[in-house]
Amino acid sequence: MRALVLGASGGIGDALVQALRGRGAEVIGLSRRDQGLDLTDQASVARIARTLEGSFDLIFNATGALQIGADRPEKSLNAIDAQAMAAQFALNATGVALALRYFTPLLHRSGRSVFASLSARVGSIGDNRLGGWISYRAAKAAQNQIIRTAAIEIARKRPEAIVVALHPGTVATDLSAPYAATHPRIPAQQSAQALLAVIDRLTPADTGSFWDWKGQRVEW
Repeated sequence: MRALVLGASGGIGDALVQALRGRGAEVIGLSRRDQGLDLTDQASVARIARTLEGSFDLIFNATGALQIGADRPEKSLNAIDAQAMAAQFALNATGVALALRYFTPLLHRSGRSVFASLSARVGSIGDNRLGGWISYRAAKAAQNQIIRTAAIEIARKRPEAIVVALHPGTVATDLSAPYAATHPRIPAQQSAQALLAVIDRLTPADTGSFWDWKGQRVEW
């Protein structure tokens, strides 16, 4: 198996790299810190994609951010800031679209292959009963639509490809650290192993869907 992990220096990304290597996979990890991969910079994504050779069984986008800079998730409409919202969309939605554009051509043309991207349950419109976190929720919901739409197009050329959004759980990483007191967290290694187990069970009929780390389908 040959795998590509985007965001490999993050908590979940690094755990995925280690879990995949533990399975005997050949893994290439990319990150902004180590290779300069910045999903908010289209030229960066295109340049790095051109350096890769061969094809992949799995491409996993493990990038994302709940808090960007000093802008914390909003608790009300009165906290909406246009620049903060734009930053959320640039990374958590547009960045995923760029990853799909430039990296999915590296999936195998025949046979089973997977593009998976970290979304979040709070991006589910149907499951939203608490409100708040408008920019992050909206950006993740946009990512989910991007995943769904891209899956339809990719299936035309790669009928055995699986394109999915995945909720990793509340993982003990820097992203969730400010909320550790109120939200039980799981280790990154546990989340990575669980996500890979979910991917193992998916078939091409599941392309364009949204799953959590426990293997339960999440409503859009």
